[in-house]
Amino acid sequence: MALPNERAPLAERVEQLLAAEGPLPIVAAGDPVLRRPTERFDGQLDPALLSRFVEALRATMHAAPGVGLAAPQVGVGLRIAVIEDPAPVPEDVRLVRGRVPQPFRVLVNPSYEPVRGDRAAFFEGCLSVPGYQAVVARPAEVRLTGEDEHGHAVDEVFTGWPARIVQHETDHLDGVLYLDRAELRSLSSNQAMAERWAQPAPGEAARALGFELPH
Repeated sequence: MALPNERAPLAERVEQLLAAEGPLPIVAAGDPVLRRPTERFDGQLDPALLSRFVEALRATMHAAPGVGLAAPQVGVGLRIAVIEDPAPVPEDVRLVRGRVPQPFRVLVNPSYEPVRGDRAAFFEGCLSVPGYQAVVARPAEVRLTGEDEHGHAVDEVFTGWPARIVQHETDHLDGVLYLDRAELRSLSSNQAMAERWAQPAPGEAARALGFELPH
């Protein structure tokens, strides 16, 4: 399916996107929309259209599958993202990564700031950079502020893997891809990840590939 005309009004472009059945097409790295700061949401979509768009983001995230999806990843430069993580991981992974289930959430106009100075480094992937993963050191705990889809204020502290998810998706809204923050010597194909680096933490990968982890 062709992406909507970028010169059309935003609401019209979203309507065009939603006209087709099934998951929305996910934009891949190299498309300028992923590199532009998004427009703050301020009622550009009426409540009914916003609800439909959010549901389409959710369905697309599930189909991919992924644990988050930002509006620019479907070609829409609005400051909106969705997250949801059932966290179907073994207990050792849960403990090391702090990966706990997250319910479906809509993030509108989000921003984050570190709560403490410590960082955690783990392999990370992106639906807009298919086939690869790389180690990213991120703040281990962040304060997220913004709104939900109903305009209610959000002011919440996230830790562990949920903190990583909200940082990743909020970065998308600033035109930042995870590779901008990654240790590029860690870049690995999904096949290499499955065969070599499936451990809960990336220590073995750091030693073998020659990169440093934060202390």
